[in-house]
Amino acid sequence: MSNTYDAIVIGGGHNGLVSAAYLARSGARTVVLESRGSLGGAATTEAPWEEAPHLRVTRLSYVMSLMPPTIVSDLSLERHGYKVHPMGPYYQAFPEGGSLTIYEDDPARTHEELSKWSKRDADAWPKWNAWLEGIADVMGPLLTQVPPNIGSRRPSDLLDLAKLAWGQRGLTVRKTGDITRLLTMSIADLLDDWFESPQIKGALAVNGVIGTWAGPCEPGTAYVMAHHSIGDVGDGQLGSWGYPEGGMGAVSEAIARSARSFGAEIRTKARVSQMLVRGGRIEGVVLDNGDEIRAPVVVTTLHPRTAFLDQTPRHELPGDFIEDIEHWKTRSGVVKINLALGELPNFTANPSTGIAEHHTGSVEMAPTIDYIEAAFQDARAGRPALAPFSDGVIPTTLDKTLNPDGTHIMSLFTQWVPAEWASEPHTEELDAYADRLIDLYDQVAPGFKGSILHRDIVGPHEMAEEYGLIGGNIFHGELSLEQLFHMRPAPGFADYRTPIAGLYNGSSATHAGGGVCGIPGWQAAKAALADKKRGERRLLTKLGRRS
Repeated sequence: MSNTYDAIVIGGGHNGLVSAAYLARSGARTVVLESRGSLGGAATTEAPWEEAPHLRVTRLSYVMSLMPPTIVSDLSLERHGYKVHPMGPYYQAFPEGGSLTIYEDDPARTHEELSKWSKRDADAWPKWNAWLEGIADVMGPLLTQVPPNIGSRRPSDLLDLAKLAWGQRGLTVRKTGDITRLLTMSIADLLDDWFESPQIKGALAVNGVIGTWAGPCEPGTAYVMAHHSIGDVGDGQLGSWGYPEGGMGAVSEAIARSARSFGAEIRTKARVSQMLVRGGRIEGVVLDNGDEIRAPVVVTTLHPRTAFLDQTPRHELPGDFIEDIEHWKTRSGVVKINLALGELPNFTANPSTGIAEHHTGSVEMAPTIDYIEAAFQDARAGRPALAPFSDGVIPTTLDKTLNPDGTHIMSLFTQWVPAEWASEPHTEELDAYADRLIDLYDQVAPGFKGSILHRDIVGPHEMAEEYGLIGGNIFHGELSLEQLFHMRPAPGFADYRTPIAGLYNGSSATHAGGGVCGIPGWQAAKAALADKKRGERRLLTKLGRRS
């Protein structure tokens, strides 16, 4: 097996695979090095129960929305098995009685549902969606743009900043104000400006706190809502969420097949221990087993603390860059709970037998903003939430390929436990936390608890140790204002380049990171290929002068 390549990609998660596919597509001899025995990173389909090895579960990430059509098309992902089933409606059954269902594609039914709680809010709903679409027109395209190096006086950086400003020349004073509010407000305050019903505001606050070490009353959570709401970023439109057929691991497999079709080599159980750097330039990597693999281009898709504090020689990095990475905030408090169900939940508010429409979308436990905020305040005070918030889905209602025997899998993305729990397993406490959440679902769907055949609890410590999600943070770093756009992951290095020549950063800690979007991996590959072309042009110019 040769150990010399044109490009090395560290990490076989979806970003690493996207980066490798683009590099190989350009003709570069590319190798992916994945430390685990399987691909996908957090986008993986697994069989977590020894006693039921036939049951397949989307173990961490669980829904698709944010991948640009450009990536899907460029890499022919549909030809390689990529298929997404659009989710059903949002559903919340309330402990005090009643329920709320929100339909993305049926305004009349949504108006009727919202009117049960507030006629005023039902009438405000179309205006809210129109406002969000206006935000998406601006912010959607920005997700696929390289952030400029703000503050630099280099002509090329000033040109990039001018291009960004020119692209926003159509912004009105009102739209600029709307975006400023979005970036700085809490989702609670933003929703207070639009709605009055606690139940409706609870439903809309969910996207503002997903995966975030911040409650709905924290400034900046309005932006997190927008980040999750802007789906089809290639066209700047709001996108709908969906279940990939075969689970999230099938998405990773489709990208891997695409990368291999372009000639990329993919190695598993190949953990990188050290970057090979000389004179400020990357030369390759060293594996745990001592093997050296050489390449003039390396793309890392690992958490920045791992890539730059653990694997890169510190003397090769600027001191201020090291400080920025040391101060990179990566808290979470997330717990993923996967349940195998003998039967679907039967909600008192909407009795059903078999699969009902409200089983096919989000099945939430987020009754009000106050409920969600209390869960965060528990964790901030150093204790697991007494009443956890949960974003639940049952993908097997639409994806029949996951478990053909009819067993349903319910995926509960829950919050919060103390951020410090990332350093220790806390197994017994996590079991008790899961018990409390299951009891809450059982209150609105009696018999739910007794329907559970198996359960799998993944806390922040396992997320960090097994999947490389430091702090258990699914974004490789919090989506707080000081860690967005040109600050992600450090000032001066938001263009997917690093202080090491030839070393590129394609992790979720870069701009647009968060969600299974592939944008960081795509942008890192584009940066590497652009630098290669620039170098070739300079070489040709020099040769021309000599002749």
